[in-house]
Amino acid sequence: MRIQSIYVDTSVIGGCFDPEFSLWSNGLIKDFIHGNFKLVLSELIATEISDAPKFVQEKYNEIISHCSLFLNVSKEALELVNAYLKRNILSENFHDDGLHIALATIAEVDILVSWNFKHIVHYDKIRLFNSANIELGYKPLQIYSPREVTHYEE
Repeated sequence: MRIQSIYVDTSVIGGCFDPEFSLWSNGLIKDFIHGNFKLVLSELIATEISDAPKFVQEKYNEIISHCSLFLNVSKEALELVNAYLKRNILSENFHDDGLHIALATIAEVDILVSWNFKHIVHYDKIRLFNSANIELGYKPLQIYSPREVTHYEE
């Protein structure tokens, strides 16, 4: 059985310390450590983490050794974000949210996981992202919260 690849955005790492989300964020981290899923991170996450509190940076540093694929921001990803912006899926203020989607789409990861329910893990947004992806020749992207994906609930 093929192990699924999962791109986590920064909210999942920060979620390890949020009482509302920690159970499932930490559970998903355990999944990566135990090899249940392949962890996919990106240059964008690394940049966002650099502005995060020290404890979030330390969590990132703990999990990066479990990363099976590290994505760099590319011209292709930026072009895909611009396509999302042109279609008014997101506004320019949320460019980085679109960049997470674009990076995961181009890399053909199996799942993107996020706690961002307004701009990423939202039924209407997922439909719009995938409509644009298909129209532009990319595969649709599965998008969920960690709660829907993890095998571990402490």
